[in-house]
Amino acid sequence: MIRIKSPLLRWLLIGLAISFSVGLLGLSFWLVRLDQDVRARYAGVRWVLPAQVYASPLELYPGARISVTELRRELERLGYRASDELTGPGTFAVSGSELRVDTRAFAFWDGVQPEMRLALKSDASGLTSLRAMGSDASIDLLRLDPMLIGSIYPSHSGEDRVLVKLSEVPPLLPATLIRVEDRAFADHFGISPKGILRAAVSNLFGGRGRKQGGSTLTQQLIKNLFLSNEQSYGRKINEALMAILLERHVSKDDILEAYLNEVWLGQDGSRAIHGFGLASQFYFNKPLNELRPAEIALLVGIAKGPTVYNPRKYPERVKDRRDLVLQLMEDGGLIRDDEREAEALTPLGVQNSVAGGVERYPAFIDLVRRQIKGLYREEDLGSEGLRIFTTLDPRAQERLEARIIADLPDLEKNRQLKPGTLQAAGVVTSVEGGEVLAMVGDRNVRYPGFNRALDSQRPIGSLAKPFVYLAALADPGRYNLYSSIADEAIDLKMPNGSRWAPKNYDRQLHGNVPLHVALAKSYNLPTVRIGLDIGVDRVHDLIEAAGLQGPPRLPSMFLGAINASPLDVAQIYSTLAASGYLTPLLAIREVMTKEGQPLSRYSFQLKQTLPEGPVYLTTWAMQKVIEFGTGRWAVSVLPAGQKFAGKTGTTDDARDSWFAGFGSDRVAVVWVGRDDNKPVGLDGAAGALRIWGRLMRDLDARGIDLTPPAGVEEAQIDPVTGLLADEGCAAQVTVPFLSGALPKDYAPCANAGQSSPLDWLKDIFR
Repeated sequence: MIRIKSPLLRWLLIGLAISFSVGLLGLSFWLVRLDQDVRARYAGVRWVLPAQVYASPLELYPGARISVTELRRELERLGYRASDELTGPGTFAVSGSELRVDTRAFAFWDGVQPEMRLALKSDASGLTSLRAMGSDASIDLLRLDPMLIGSIYPSHSGEDRVLVKLSEVPPLLPATLIRVEDRAFADHFGISPKGILRAAVSNLFGGRGRKQGGSTLTQQLIKNLFLSNEQSYGRKINEALMAILLERHVSKDDILEAYLNEVWLGQDGSRAIHGFGLASQFYFNKPLNELRPAEIALLVGIAKGPTVYNPRKYPERVKDRRDLVLQLMEDGGLIRDDEREAEALTPLGVQNSVAGGVERYPAFIDLVRRQIKGLYREEDLGSEGLRIFTTLDPRAQERLEARIIADLPDLEKNRQLKPGTLQAAGVVTSVEGGEVLAMVGDRNVRYPGFNRALDSQRPIGSLAKPFVYLAALADPGRYNLYSSIADEAIDLKMPNGSRWAPKNYDRQLHGNVPLHVALAKSYNLPTVRIGLDIGVDRVHDLIEAAGLQGPPRLPSMFLGAINASPLDVAQIYSTLAASGYLTPLLAIREVMTKEGQPLSRYSFQLKQTLPEGPVYLTTWAMQKVIEFGTGRWAVSVLPAGQKFAGKTGTTDDARDSWFAGFGSDRVAVVWVGRDDNKPVGLDGAAGALRIWGRLMRDLDARGIDLTPPAGVEEAQIDPVTGLLADEGCAAQVTVPFLSGALPKDYAPCANAGQSSPLDWLKDIFR
């Protein structure tokens, strides 16, 4: 026994022992509390799961109007890969007019569609056969997996991810991740003393630019989930202790799965790409289980530092990193030498455009956000993993974007405007169902800023005129398509004492003109004359009944002094295209939970708000707009023999150029103008019509069916007088009338004075 003679030293040692004991006791309490905190925080981790937004799936069936070339383009858009033979889901092979495809399984709102191997054939008219390979039985209908077009994520965090389970991940991914980031993962207890020592030696003697980290995957997960990026010894000690404690309670597989879903792997504007599930879509436009070894190596390489190893910015640097990971994969026995060599020769394969990115279709995603707002809390949309199935048709969207991108510079060049002067917006909807198929809100179609398709309230000009003529044609006792309307000067005293003297666009007077010609030629004075006769209130009510609320109750409304967005215009023209049936335009079909349970079904709403017969007559007159009126340029690009209805729109001083029109299946609205509201020198025919006509051609839109509905009958008319024509009239036209409203008199044609044995029959049936 050692005796300490000095009382001072004795008391000093006693004090040290007590301090050590107290410190040890405090450390124990702190570790217990830290352990409880780690368990509670990890158990309470709720992944930020933004709502995933999907496009409408492409439906395939015998007779579908799609060629093998178009189908191949659609498959490539979905990330399917061309191959000589089908090697698994997400591959296809083309041989002449036959396409073979191995589709992906997908959980739709009405059930799971399994993976299928199909053979499809087509000719000039579309798909001729659709069958399962190995079977002669025809398949009636098949849906391809829909494109992930974006996410609705919380703005405060900007995080986006697609959760994956470890059992669903290709085994090569976690094996490669462990090989590159944490080789002792299976053996360590949360920290790796060897790794820490190796990093310390390397950092001490390796010089600048060769710093290494000794963090395990568990430590990286702890930092990502619970700690900041602060570079301090205190934070590193806390991280190490929490990693040790976490490994006491959580299995290695759970830690690995959490890491796969949490790690940051890139940035898409303000959106942070977390986890390998979303990164696979973001970089390669394909699911994780379809990645090749080189693509897995690239993603694992990015994990070292997404800013430094950004494949879109630094492709050469990233390729070097990818090839290094491939070498490590070979060294670890994960791939063979010949595989490494073959994979190292492949290009990076990163999609130039961010397929599935939040900025892919910003205008349409904006519409989805607005339509779903109010049904779900913002925090649920940004964190509960909802799956939103929309109406967007990627093919229609692609064609609308292409037309605006290609045609605006031509319009600027023709008008000698500075490049970038003009702006544009467009909307495409379906006639049946009222679905928004495509939307562009800026000439930079990827720009997620001001959405002109929704928020640009501009005067619609002559787009309002069809509703004036609809009001007239709904009064068959006074008006029909051949009623003679005076194109004469008008001077009105307004309620505020001012005078309103509208003029025709061409500043000319045209005498008496048939009603349908006045609309086709877009004459202002006959339109105002009809509107004043029918009444402001009646025209106002019809516009509201078509789906646009709040037009002003003023005579200037007849000529389009109504502010509306392109989507507003698409709504009222969709009602005309649907024979007077109003269907609120929708961008959302279904909403499901992350578990696949349906939450909401956006049911088809249909209500007849406009009279069908007069709408048919108005559509007949709007078809003349394109046949010989202000929209006649479109005849040069639209399919020969097909009829389309539409209307040009031009506002004062040519500040806004509009065209809205439809066939039997598509409605399209295009606006062209300037944000500063200065004149653009383009009327509707010289501006928006050029985009609209080519767009409808590119959409392969079908012409309108002019078969008269019940309540409408046709008669042969003398085009000069608008009266009934008999066999003596050399010029005759077939004109629709509301039943019971045919003219009662015959035109005084060449043989009108000659008697006929059948005259008495005419008298009976008049």
